[in-house]
Amino acid sequence: MDDKKETFTYTYSAKEQEEIKKIRGKYTPPTKEETSMEQLRRLDESATKGATVVSLIVGIISALLFGVGMCCTMVPGWEQYFIPGVAVGVVGIIGVLAAYPIYNHMVKRKRAELAPEIMRLSDELMK
Repeated sequence: MDDKKETFTYTYSAKEQEEIKKIRGKYTPPTKEETSMEQLRRLDESATKGATVVSLIVGIISALLFGVGMCCTMVPGWEQYFIPGVAVGVVGIIGVLAAYPIYNHMVKRKRAELAPEIMRLSDELMK
C-alpha cells in the first residue's frame, strides 16, 4: 500500500499583490485622464508645496547663520569677531522668525491665484 498523498498548496498575500501592483504601476504609462477630483487634490496640494520649500530653505539657512554668529561670539581668542558674530546672529534670528510669515504670505497668494479653478472644479463635483 502506498501512503503518498498528493497535496496542493496555494498561498495568497494581499500585501504582496498590492506591492506588485505598485511596482508594476511605476513602469506602465498612464492610460487614463486625470479626473476632476484628482485635479482638485493636486491643485490644493500645490498651494502649499512651494511655500513649504521656500520657508524651509529660509529657516535652515537662517538657523545656520545664527549658529555661526553664536560661534563667533563664544570662541575664546576670537574677540575681534564678537561684534560681527552678534550681527550675523541677529540676521539669523530675523530669518528664522521670518520663515513662517513668508510661508503664510506665499500660501495666501497661491490660494488666491488658484481660487477660480478650485471653485470651478468643486462646483462641478458637487453637482
